[in-house]
Amino acid sequence: MLRIKKLDIFILKSFGMLFMGTFFICLFIFMMQFLWRYVEDLVGKGLSMTVLAKFFFYSGLTLVPLSLPLAILLASLITFGNFGERFELLAMKAAGISLLRIMRPLMVFVLFICGISFYFQNVISPKAQTQMLLLLVSMKQKSPELDIPEGVFYDEINGYNLYVKHKNRKTGMLYDVLIYNLEKGFENAQIIKADSGRLEMTADKQHLYLHLYSGEQFENLRSQNMNQSNVPYRRETFREKHAIIAFDSDFNMADEGIMSNQADTKDIQMLQADIDSMQVRSDSVGRAYFNEAMQGAYRPPEQKASDSLRIVDANLSEYDVDSLYQAATLSQKQRIISTAVSRAENVRSDWNFKSFNLSSTDASLRRHRISWHKKFTISLSCLIFFFIGAPLGGIIRKGGLGMPVIVSVLFFIIYYIIDQTGYKMARDGHWIVWMGVWTSTAVLTPLGAFLTYKSNNDSVVFNSDAYISRFKAFAGIRSVRHLVHKEVIINEPDYTRLPGELQALSDICREQMEKQRLKRLPNYVHLWLSEADDEDIQLGNYQLENIIEELSNTRSPHILNALNKYPVIPVNAHIRPFRNHWLNLTCCVLLPVGLFFYIRIWIFRLRLYKDMERIIQTNHEIITLIEETQNRKLKA
Repeated sequence: MLRIKKLDIFILKSFGMLFMGTFFICLFIFMMQFLWRYVEDLVGKGLSMTVLAKFFFYSGLTLVPLSLPLAILLASLITFGNFGERFELLAMKAAGISLLRIMRPLMVFVLFICGISFYFQNVISPKAQTQMLLLLVSMKQKSPELDIPEGVFYDEINGYNLYVKHKNRKTGMLYDVLIYNLEKGFENAQIIKADSGRLEMTADKQHLYLHLYSGEQFENLRSQNMNQSNVPYRRETFREKHAIIAFDSDFNMADEGIMSNQADTKDIQMLQADIDSMQVRSDSVGRAYFNEAMQGAYRPPEQKASDSLRIVDANLSEYDVDSLYQAATLSQKQRIISTAVSRAENVRSDWNFKSFNLSSTDASLRRHRISWHKKFTISLSCLIFFFIGAPLGGIIRKGGLGMPVIVSVLFFIIYYIIDQTGYKMARDGHWIVWMGVWTSTAVLTPLGAFLTYKSNNDSVVFNSDAYISRFKAFAGIRSVRHLVHKEVIINEPDYTRLPGELQALSDICREQMEKQRLKRLPNYVHLWLSEADDEDIQLGNYQLENIIEELSNTRSPHILNALNKYPVIPVNAHIRPFRNHWLNLTCCVLLPVGLFFYIRIWIFRLRLYKDMERIIQTNHEIITLIEETQNRKLKA
């Protein structure tokens, strides 16, 4: 029987509340970014609140799958950052609970979120995408709301230009009105000038009803004789005039059939069916074009057996074409050139049309395949971001909305850049579709596995000192000893015993210098095949560090200065570079890599030889200082 423990409930509650908050924040941010792209299509159209509410609702549904990965990343970062900051994660690990066990209830929850994301991608999002695109097309086709400005010609009414010097917004009256009616053309323009007027929309919102007062109308009369220089016109003075102007201001929904070619408005089954049909159509059209090309301009027509004349292939290299052309008359030359140009233009236009047909079909096929793969990659990104955010929060150990927000936005930007790059490369046909769409997943999955492994083993990831020390060890940069005088000394060094140990250490160094032959080049094959560590050097370094640790409690500044002369010895730098036997064999076979490490090891062997000479010299100096210190104590 499945039993949910209190720890699982605690973790789910901590994550669930944060996930709900971060999800709505991310959804709001994406909606603002999405609506900003279409603000010009929404403003000034007089759209009703119902239409705007539908647009916001459908756009929000289409952005839900994109908001889920970022919300999971941010929520997991904050949750495990809070656990680390409040030492709750440390308490769980101290109780013997591993990080993977802590993450287990959230793994189940995130898998459920992945299923919801896929359901949105495959069922809800296509329908919402269809309705949203229909609303966008309908908004773009809708005429703008009639709002005539003052002192500027208004040309939003098709075929008319209106000028209003002043208007009263309370009463709706327009003053000093000038109207240009250009429906019959610029040469037959109708001009109306009135002292005042009023514009009203008819009940069906299909026409403008124009009331004009105290004005004049000028109109050119179309002349019957085109050669007549003077064109008559008509002038009319009126006290009140009424006119109707066609102006469709109503919101008309576009036909849903125009969305049939959009890949985002289809589910997996529809996409697969369309991909198969487009693939068959593209193959058949391509074969037809190929057969047509081979039987047309690129292949001579085949002769029937009944033909009396047998036409053979002509080789232009056997004929002097230039002499034939020069022998023709001027009219024949012009006819030959015009015929050749005409045939070339016809062939070019024909192949341009065929190329456009194939490229458009191929582009539509790639878009459908990209949409098919996207339904899986976006859903899977929720799980990937969880395995990035949860261990990263345990490593950073910072809760709240500070560092987690910065890190999550950084990772999401990296994911978005990689995803968009792969998408564009796949869309343009530069990459295979599946490779372009799955590139972001292939890049971030190893990163999530690496962070989970490091956090589960409490490994150092963001400690700069660890990386600096590794770089110094690889580059051969050593630290310098810096021993200072201690204010409080409990146990002083045993000066009667230490000179003998220093002398024994010097003997060990001389023995190793002769035994190791550090000045000579090592055997190349033996270097890579050897698996044993240099225990003698390790033992000597251990004795050296113990002596330095004991002598650091001295009160003599001269001995402290001499202790700082001891080198810091990398005990493994002069042997094989890797612990893995097969990795060493690989370097041995790859000669350029092997020679690089071989020369590096030889340099470290030379430096180890000089370090031993320096140790022997420093030992002798310290023995002398100890003897002088002991003599001064005896004299005192």
